[in-house]
Amino acid sequence: MRTIMTRMHAVSIVLVYAANIFLLAGCKGETVAEKSRTTEQGDPTPEVESVPAGPAELVVFHAGSLSIPFKELSALFEKRHPGVKVLAEAAGSRDTARKVSDLHRPCDVLGSADYRVVDNLLMPEHASFNIRFATNEMAIAYRDESRRADEIGPENWHEILLDEDVAFGRADPNSDPCGYRTVMLFELAELHFGVEGLAERLEAKDGKRFIRPKETDLLSLLEAGEIDYLPIYRSVAAQHGLRMIELPDDMNLKSPAHAETYAKAEVEVTGKKPGETITRRGAPIVYSVTIPKSSPSPKLAEEYVALLLSSEGRAIMEKNGQTPISPAVTSEPDALPNALADHCVGAGDR
Repeated sequence: MRTIMTRMHAVSIVLVYAANIFLLAGCKGETVAEKSRTTEQGDPTPEVESVPAGPAELVVFHAGSLSIPFKELSALFEKRHPGVKVLAEAAGSRDTARKVSDLHRPCDVLGSADYRVVDNLLMPEHASFNIRFATNEMAIAYRDESRRADEIGPENWHEILLDEDVAFGRADPNSDPCGYRTVMLFELAELHFGVEGLAERLEAKDGKRFIRPKETDLLSLLEAGEIDYLPIYRSVAAQHGLRMIELPDDMNLKSPAHAETYAKAEVEVTGKKPGETITRRGAPIVYSVTIPKSSPSPKLAEEYVALLLSSEGRAIMEKNGQTPISPAVTSEPDALPNALADHCVGAGDR
């Protein structure tokens, strides 16, 4: 019996060994077959591990007042570029520019609420062109529940904002163009109403208490009833369904015909370097867009900006209360990529 068991055990070992040899030969045969594949030219095809590619990303930094139109623009862009994800980030335009110039953060497209921000903080080191594409104007936004809402109008808003029982907020002039444009609005109101010291009194009031990095940060305070009024862009008030006081052209920073009057308003803001200041003079509100030199995806960025400047992009801006400049204007036409050149004219050609 023992002899029979030993022989059976030996046979089992042989069978297992043979099976392993067969499997190993099969695997080797498959490997050889893989390696022996050739191209039509007879060259061996390299063995490359297939790794699924993730979606491409387009990073867009923009002013807070561009949040809604750029959200719509980005949705349209992604629809036409299924493999691309637009990563948008809103901030005050000056803070947005500093993300590129000081923090060196990757950015493909930068939209500013004041074209002069790009001129002063990014050109020419960080950007080679600056395209002006839309306009806006200042207004006073409020809600039905705001104190004295049933009394306020274009000719008495300054008196109501100074009421001790009324609270208002404003954006930070060093972070956001809407902030220094609010101070300019106060100075122009002083000229318009002929009330000496009006601008200083308005600036010293609740604006110091309720001040935020960008104008859209104040919307939640207004909607919650923490503040009653908010000097803000007309487009933003309209986009959020707020009531608003539309202001005369000699103070709303909208009309090129009043540029000389606007220039009488001046605001000191921080400059490029710590401790440095620059003077901002009043001027008609003009938005701009650029592609930073450090853009990780410059070709995609060109397509995005081209869409913004196209008839479809202009329609999105118009629908959201920001009048497009058509054709768009640049002071650097020779620096424009070919994809954008047809959408723009030189500043001297307007």
